[in-house]
Amino acid sequence: MSSSIDNKVAKSPLINIDLEEWIPEGQRTLIDLAQWLEQGFLLREKPFREALKQEDWEKYRDHHVAIHCSSEAIIPAWAALIVTSYLQPYAKEIIMGTLAELERHLFANMIAELDLSPFKDKPLMIKGCSDTSIPEDAYIQLIQRLQPVAKSLFYGEACSSVPLWKAKK
Repeated sequence: MSSSIDNKVAKSPLINIDLEEWIPEGQRTLIDLAQWLEQGFLLREKPFREALKQEDWEKYRDHHVAIHCSSEAIIPAWAALIVTSYLQPYAKEIIMGTLAELERHLFANMIAELDLSPFKDKPLMIKGCSDTSIPEDAYIQLIQRLQPVAKSLFYGEACSSVPLWKAKK
């Protein structure tokens, strides 16, 4: 009789997917349009354009940028567009929204481009309880992408998983 312990999890065909390992790289930066408001509520085009010309846009090189306005002022649509035109040569990605919306956008792009071939007809475990802040929406998008190709989907850890879905035979 052998005294070794048989690790069934290690021998399982189960593929573990940890979104923490797939966090899109790069600096995240928020540009707040409120910094260019006069008296906290007015954006005048000429001074705004002059201020943008003085900005060091190089500092945003390879950043993922969210353009947002923390003020309740009504900002004309062209304001974010002009800022985008300055950022475009430098930034990796530019969105209109908060840093949380930027993170959802980055994960959505990564999941949309994911090569699904390694997951075809395999049981998949999507790791939960991440230490970092993974947008909840990323898990939903991941399930939508994986379910058409997977054999089964689980959430959690191999020792305590929640079955999510299983292909019909």
